[in-house]
Amino acid sequence: MTLRKEAFLTAFSQPAQCTSSEEFTKPDAFFGANVFGLEAMRKRLPSAIYAEIEQTIEEGKRLNPALADVIANAMKDWALEHGATHYTHWFQPMTGQTAEKHDAFLSPYQKGHGINEFSGKMLITGEPDASSFPSGGIRSTFEARGYTAWDPSVPAFIIQEPMGSTLHIPTFFYSYSGEALDRKIPLQRSIQALSSQALRILKLFGNTKAQYVRPMVGPEQEYFLVDARLAALRPDLILAGRTLLGKASPKGQEMNDHYFGAIPPRVLSFMQDLEHELLLLGIPAKTRHNEVAPGQFELAPVFEDANSACDHNMLTMNMMRLVAARHGFVCLLHEKPFLGVNGSGKHNNWSLCDSTGQNLLNPGNTPQDNAQFLVFLAAVLQAVHEHSSLLRLGTIGAGNDHRLGSNEAPPAILSVYLGEEITDVIMHIIEPNSAQSSHKQAMEIGISTLPPLPKDSSDRNRTSPFAFTGNKFEFRAVGSSQSIAPVNTALNAAVADALDTIASALEAMVAKGASIQEALQTFLPQCFKEHLPIIFNGNGYTQEWVHEAKERGLPNDNTSVAALGRLTDPAVMQVLTKFGIFQEREIHARMDILYENYANTIAIEGRILLDMLQTQVMPCVRKALGEAASSCHAVRTLLPESDNSAEESYCSTLQQELSSLHASCETLKQVLAQTEQQQTVRAKADNAQTHILPAMAACRLHADALEGLLDDSLWPLPHYAEMLWVH
Repeated sequence: MTLRKEAFLTAFSQPAQCTSSEEFTKPDAFFGANVFGLEAMRKRLPSAIYAEIEQTIEEGKRLNPALADVIANAMKDWALEHGATHYTHWFQPMTGQTAEKHDAFLSPYQKGHGINEFSGKMLITGEPDASSFPSGGIRSTFEARGYTAWDPSVPAFIIQEPMGSTLHIPTFFYSYSGEALDRKIPLQRSIQALSSQALRILKLFGNTKAQYVRPMVGPEQEYFLVDARLAALRPDLILAGRTLLGKASPKGQEMNDHYFGAIPPRVLSFMQDLEHELLLLGIPAKTRHNEVAPGQFELAPVFEDANSACDHNMLTMNMMRLVAARHGFVCLLHEKPFLGVNGSGKHNNWSLCDSTGQNLLNPGNTPQDNAQFLVFLAAVLQAVHEHSSLLRLGTIGAGNDHRLGSNEAPPAILSVYLGEEITDVIMHIIEPNSAQSSHKQAMEIGISTLPPLPKDSSDRNRTSPFAFTGNKFEFRAVGSSQSIAPVNTALNAAVADALDTIASALEAMVAKGASIQEALQTFLPQCFKEHLPIIFNGNGYTQEWVHEAKERGLPNDNTSVAALGRLTDPAVMQVLTKFGIFQEREIHARMDILYENYANTIAIEGRILLDMLQTQVMPCVRKALGEAASSCHAVRTLLPESDNSAEESYCSTLQQELSSLHASCETLKQVLAQTEQQQTVRAKADNAQTHILPAMAACRLHADALEGLLDDSLWPLPHYAEMLWVH
C-alpha cells in the first residue's frame, strides 16, 4: 500500500474527537476567563487606580506611568493563579504574522532561591531585536534596537499550554528612531484621526455628549481544513499553504451541496474546541458554517472596536492553526489553496459608533438622525471615490491576486453598492424632480423624514467590493490570510479625510449664518452628485462593468504589483501623512516590504513546484513510461499481429507530456534565476508577476495532465478529491 493510499484510508476512518463537557456547554460562565480585562482589574486594583485605567482604556488617553507598578503586580498575580510561568510582549511586525519572545517571571534570589518578578517597566516596555524583522530599510542589520510598548486599550491574555501558560501583553512595535515597525501603530493613529473629524460633524448637529467615535469591525474568517496525514504528503501545502499542482476533482462545488450543509462531525468537534479557546480569550465568536467550496468553512465574530477586532482576528488565525493540529487537520488560510473551487476571503464589516453607543451609519427614523446619516454616508462615498487606490492597498498580496475578480470575490475595481432605496434617496436629493426618483415631494434634509429603511433594504450584491448592508459597510476584498489592520487603517484615513472636507465646508456655511439644515440643503446635493460614479448596484463580474468603470474614471489595479505602484501617488501620500498616520519614510519602507514579500512569496512557490516536479512527479512518470514501454515491447514480441496502437499511443502521450514538462521546468529555472539577479525589490516583484507565475502555470498544465494519465497507484501526491472531501 502506498503512503498516499494509507494516509487516505486512515483519514477516511478518523472519528471525531469528543469535546462534550459541562464547561463547553456553558460559554457564558467562562467567556473571557483567560483575559485580564476590566472585570479582573476591578477585583484586584485599588478603586482610584482602577478608575484611572478604565478612563485610559475607554477614552484612549495616555497611560499614567505612575500606575504601571501597581497594575503589573496585579497582572502578575492573576497570571500566576492561571498557571502562567512566562510573559511575552505580543506584537504584529510587518511579516504579516504575530511575534513573541517569552521571559520567565522567576528570577534568582539569594543562593538557591527564586522569586517571581514583574515590574511596571517590564509591563510597559520590551526590547526585541528589530534588525531581523522587515523594516524596509528603516533598520539596518547592525542597528538592532526596537521596542515594544504596552497597548492598554486591549487586555492582556493567557495562552494555556499543558506544561505552563504564558501571559501575552498586546504591544506596539517601533524603531529606535521612533518609526512604526508594525501594523498596529498606524491603525491607532487612523482611529484617532477618524474620531477627531467625526466629532466635528456631531458637534454641528448639537451632539456635545460624545467623547469619541470609533470604527467598529466584524471580520468574517474563511478557511479550509485538510487532513494532516494527507497534507504531510504535499510539500506545497506545508510550505506555501496552497496546492501548486493538482488535477481537478471529478466533483467540486457544482452541486452547491456543501454550502450551509450539515457540518461533518470531525469538523464540528474542531469548531467547538476552537470556539471554547476563543471564548476563553474574550473573542466573541458567533457564527460557524460550511462555505461554498468542499473543505471550506467560516467563523464570524460579533462587532468590536477596530483595534480589538484586529488583535482578535490575528489571535483567531493563530488558534485555528493550533486547534486544527489537535484534531488531525491542517488549517489553510491561503486565499486560493485549490484551483477550480472558491478561494477564501475575510469580509471586513465596518461601521462607526460614538461613545454613547450610537451607530452613525444607521439611517434612523427621525429627520435629525436621517440628516446625520446622510452626512456620514456622503463621507464614505467621497472616501471610496477619491481614495480607492488607498483602499485597494489594504487588499494586496500574492495570495489575494488569485481570487479577486473571480466568481467568488469582488473585482479589483472599487465601487459602492447602496441598493435601490438609498440610491433613490440620493438621486432625489440631487434632483428632486428627477424621473429616477419615486418621491412625489421635495425632501428638506433635516426636516423631512426619509422613507423607512429596514436593515435589509435591498438584495445582497456579492459582486460588490464595498456594499452597504443596512447599518454598516461590508468590504469584501480582503484576503483570508491578511491582517485587517492595513485595510482599516486605509479606510479610517480615507473617511477621516472626507469628514474633514465636509466638516470644513459645513462649518464655513454655519459661520456665515446658515442653519445646519440650510447648509446641508446646499452641500449634500453637490457632494452626492460629485461622487455618483462610485455607486454601482449591478453585476461587478461582467466585462461590461470593466468598460463602464473605465469610462467613470475608476482605477482597475488588478494585480498587487500594479496596486503597489500607487502607494507613492501624491493623493495617497497626502491622506496618509495629513493626519500623521504615516511619515513619508514609513510609507516608502512599507512599499519596499510589500514588494519584497510579493517577490519572495512567488519565488518560494516556484522553487517548491520545481522541487516537487523533479523529485516526485517526473520520477513516477518515468517509471510509468518504462512499464508501459516494456508492456508494448512484450506485446509486439509475443503477439506480433495484434493491434497495439492504444498502448503505443499511450506511451507516446506520456513521453510528449514528460518532454513538455521537462522543458517547462527548464524555463521556470531560468526565470527564477532572473528574479534573483534583479537589483530592486520592485524589479523582483515585476519579474515574479510577469515571468515566474506564467512559467509555473505552464509546468502545472503538463503535471496535471500527467496526473490524469498515470496509474493511480503510481501517483505520490494526494488528489484534490481526497483532500477536499475527506473530513
